[in-house]
Parts: sequence; structure tokens; C-alpha cells
Amino acid sequence: MSSVRPLSAPGHMGVDYEERVDFDRLRRYRLARAKASLEASGCGAFLLFDFYNIRYTTQTWIGGALGDKMTRYALLTRDAGDPWLWDFGSAVRHHQLYSNWLPDENCRPGMLGMRGAVAPSAGLMESAVREIKGMLSEAGLAGEPVGVDIVEPAFLFEMQRQGLRVVDCQQFLLDARVIKSADEIMLLNQAAAMVDGVYQEIVEVLKPGIRENQIVALANQRLYEMGSDQVEAVNAISGERCNPHPHNFTDRLIRPGDQAFFDIIHSFNGYRTCYYRTFGVGSATASQRDAYTKAREWMDAAIQMVKPGVGTDRIAAVWPAAPDFGFADELAAFGLQFGHGLGLGLHERPIISRLNSMTEPIELTEGMVFALETYCPADDGFSAARIEEEVVVTADGPRILTLFPAQDLVVANPY
Repeated sequence: MSSVRPLSAPGHMGVDYEERVDFDRLRRYRLARAKASLEASGCGAFLLFDFYNIRYTTQTWIGGALGDKMTRYALLTRDAGDPWLWDFGSAVRHHQLYSNWLPDENCRPGMLGMRGAVAPSAGLMESAVREIKGMLSEAGLAGEPVGVDIVEPAFLFEMQRQGLRVVDCQQFLLDARVIKSADEIMLLNQAAAMVDGVYQEIVEVLKPGIRENQIVALANQRLYEMGSDQVEAVNAISGERCNPHPHNFTDRLIRPGDQAFFDIIHSFNGYRTCYYRTFGVGSATASQRDAYTKAREWMDAAIQMVKPGVGTDRIAAVWPAAPDFGFADELAAFGLQFGHGLGLGLHERPIISRLNSMTEPIELTEGMVFALETYCPADDGFSAARIEEEVVVTADGPRILTLFPAQDLVVANPY
């Protein structure tokens, strides 16, 4: 009997009788990792626009609708204790009331233009850069490089116009985020446990006459009822839509004998899932079962390679080359035999693929968490199997977070 206990997914509440997620410890861990990355970078400061980097360093969050507007930003300076955050004015008041790990004076109202809706000629970017430049001068960092993760061209040009030397810091932040703490792993596991339950409900309703978009609606409702803070996407693909893989959903009616696969992408306290499962609807043909068997074999071969010290090239090598499953080259097949880090972002390090891993492998390290995805088209010309497992790298080998049965093709509501 194995003595290895399952990874914990204890629930949403904090309690006094069990140790669960320690959010103070989580915040300290993430900020310390970001500061260490800044020290290693040679930069005087990091200026962050990436929503996930802002959350990682400031431990703040506002609604996803504002996440792509390039208006929130944070500044982390070398030797400073706390980051500065610029946010929507009312959100700033909320942070000052409830995000008490940040000093009130470090939370400031900010507005840069909403991706150009307010033209740069209005001067908002100019004044913001002037403020940042003054803060860097006061900190003795004038002339030091400023690392920026993602940026609007107009803001980059304004930084350069005012004499700031801008370099890329996204690589350093992704390196910081790649090793997950025990608290992060628990949150990732809890997020996966929520999807386990959604798949049980999908299997129960997956019958002829239901539409793909109804499955999407069901998944969204159940996830939000269970405490998801963002359902980023639910892919629902069935029947003749399975091959080629379209990566979306429609209003197609599910029919008897369809092969159908789903990908549920949501977050719990910011930590994401990417979780495919494939089902037969009522029955499955020999062609569909053969495709599933191959996808499962490729998945199991990849999981068996997961251990500290192994390069991602060795994982990618166990997957079929693009021409072996009907694609001209690895770029055309990218994302089908695929691995990607999971955390606050959906696609973190390591990215595992024959496209990049064979020439620039990353060594697996304990504490990495990533999803592995396989895809196999069926020889009937239109069906296909898609499987995904979320894996934690531990000293004892891989630990799987995605527990809904997938070793064999599950046929929903068999005739």
C-alpha cells in the first residue's frame, strides 16, 4: 500500500482545526520571489502591466473586464520594501481599506488611456512617466535599467523620450512564478477539484439533443456556484467538429455516437485549470476508441518522464512528430501535443512542445506545475480524442491534480 497521501483540496473556508491555505504566507512567498528576480535581473526597477505579475507582486485584483486595458500598473524597486500600485480610483480606496499589506500611500489612482481610447496627446502617459521617473530618482535609481513586462507602444516611446532605459523583465517574472509554494499547489488542486465535479455533471447530461453551448452554460454556472472567481473559457467540441480541433464551442446539437471533448479553464483565488476530457455519447466506434487509446498512451509516456532533473525535450520526444498525425510541421501542429505551466496565468513556464523544447529545453524542478495535453485524430476522418492532465513535479515523481477518470474512454449514458 502506498504511503503517499493525496494532495490536499480541503475546501474554501479557513478553519481553526486544519492547516489550509495560509494567504499571508502566500503573499510573502510571491513578493519574495519577485524581489529575488529583480535583484538577479540587473534592473533598478520592474514596471509591471501584466495582470498576473501585478497580482503576484501586489496581491491585488480587480474584475477581469479591466485586465486587458493596460491601465493598471505596479512598480517594484530594488531595495524597497513594498511595491507601488496605480489602479482605478475607486479600486484604490478599496485596496487602502482591505489590502492592508500595502501601505496606503503606495496605492495610487492611475489612468493611461484604456488602450488608446484616450489619446496619448491628452498627456496621461507623459505625467505617469514623469511620476515614475521622479520616484526612481528619489530612490537613487536614475540611470538604472527599468524592466517592463508588456507595454503599449505609446507608453514605451514616452519612457524612452524621457530618458528611461527600458529592458524586458517578463522573462524574469516568469522564472519567479515557475516554482509553486505549497499554498499555490493547494489552490491549483482545489481549482481542479471543482472541475472534477463539473465533469460528473457533464457526463450525466451528455445525451443526444443537448447543445455544445448548453454544456458551456452548465459548466459556467456550476463553477461560479462552487466559488470560481473567473471562468476564462470552456471549449465544447463534438462530432464532425472534433477534427480539425477548432478550440471553441458552437450551438451544435449533440448526436448519438458522437465523440465529444471539453476543456474547462477557470481560476480559484487566481489559480487556473486547463482540463480536457473526451467522452463517447451513448456509444463509441472502434475508430474512436483506437484514437483515445493512442492519446492515452502518449499521455502516460509523458507523465512517466516527469521527475526533477529531466529536460522538457525528453517529454516532447515521447510525443508523435507533426507528420505522424497529419500536420505538415510542428508550427502547424502546435498546441496539440503540448505542455504548459499553470499558475496565476494559463500559459506559464515550462512550455513543452516539439516546436521549442527540442532546441531550448527547460530542466524540471520540484514545485513546477504544468498541464500535459495530447490529441489524436481518429481514422474515420472526423472524430478525435483529447486528454489533459495537470501534473506537479515532486521529489517522488509526478502527482496528478486532475482526477476525473480518463484512463479509458468514458461513454456517457450508454445505450
